[in-house]
Amino acid sequence: MAGGFLKYFLPKDKVFYSLFEDASVNLESIARKLLQVVQEPDFNKRASIIKEMEDIEHKNDEVTHHIFIELGRNFITPFDREDIHSLASALDDIADYIYSAGKKINFYHIDPISDNGIQKSAQAILEAVLAVKSAVAEIRNLKNTHKIVECVIKINSIENQADEIFDSCIEKLFDSDVDAKELIKRRELYQILEIVTDKCEDAGNVIESIVVKYA
Repeated sequence: MAGGFLKYFLPKDKVFYSLFEDASVNLESIARKLLQVVQEPDFNKRASIIKEMEDIEHKNDEVTHHIFIELGRNFITPFDREDIHSLASALDDIADYIYSAGKKINFYHIDPISDNGIQKSAQAILEAVLAVKSAVAEIRNLKNTHKIVECVIKINSIENQADEIFDSCIEKLFDSDVDAKELIKRRELYQILEIVTDKCEDAGNVIESIVVKYA
């Protein structure tokens, strides 16, 4: 509550930094929940964690909505309005797809424990999200551009690794003897997991654009 209260005393163009940081904290929380989901063998316990993920996703939607409201009412912004909108959208997409991945696991009754690709994907997502969070924390002052660039490079590297995990998962899936329904379910889940790291890369690209323009 204190953090939210203090935002009203921030210069109006500075409120965006706090909102982006709030979003990145939500991303870390929901990514850690996804990792718990894929490591939990019990369906009902997974369902409880997925409900927590839903709550975090809704909380992040509120942050995104707040950013768009502030964007509409403020003439002065810390950087390009287009970049603010793009970064808010990218961070929101990350949360949406992470929640979607968790939800699909139980919706399709997929056993994540036995699937090494799902485990690796969830870990890659958490690492990418942590890099996004670190980059977001640095745009408040743009003094440590070297650290931001390192974060963006790390995000891109993780995205490449996630592509390789996805390709390997698809190859193993089509080489297996699973029935058509199971194949479709798992392929959709793998795709959603891979999209998360794409969205992290999108966020990194926006942050990199801000650094190029303003650092």
